[in-house]
Parts: sequence; C-alpha cells; structure tokens
Amino acid sequence: MSVALRILDDGAWLSVNDQRRVSVSELWRVNAPGFCECELVDFLAEGFTEVTAADNEVAIETYGQCIRCGVSGVPGHLPVGAIIQGRYRDYDRENVVLSPVGRADQP
Repeated sequence: MSVALRILDDGAWLSVNDQRRVSVSELWRVNAPGFCECELVDFLAEGFTEVTAADNEVAIETYGQCIRCGVSGVPGHLPVGAIIQGRYRDYDRENVVLSPVGRADQP
C-alpha cells in the first residue's frame, strides 16, 4: 500500500494521504549540535521544503530558528512519523527529542 506525502500551502503543512498531519509553528526539541551552540535546540519550525521516506521513517527538511539563541537555518531532515503496515503514525514531537536523519549541508 502506498502513502502519499506532500508539502502544502507554500511549506506550511505536511500532508499524508490528503490529510494535514504536521504543521509549521510547532516547537520541537532537537539534538543538532552543528545547528547552534545550545545543548538541545528549542526549534520553531517555520517552513517545510522537502519530505523524505526511508526505512519507513518520514522526515521533513524544515527551516526555522532556535528560540533560545536566535540562530536560524536548516538542521537537516527531522523525523516526524513512520509508516507502519501501510499507515502513517505521528511521532510524539512535543515530548521527544528529534535528531536529524540527514544534514542539510550533505548531498
């Protein structure tokens, strides 16, 4: 079974099977030492630029800023959910620390 992943509304939403599932303006805890000097980044997602799926994990490249220190940029592809038995499952992004699955500066 295939799952349709798209970015909608000029990067404001991740759509999964034509349902809006992940939006910008969410605050995520991110472990991305190369992004800024903060031990854990309090990352405010401002826009999505790309969605990927590998090994059942769905990740989005998002730009935004650390609300602690103000650094802006792209920390890499952040995992937001998984496809399990043909169905999308959200990760608990409010209560877990996300780690990039790829760096924005890598090909």
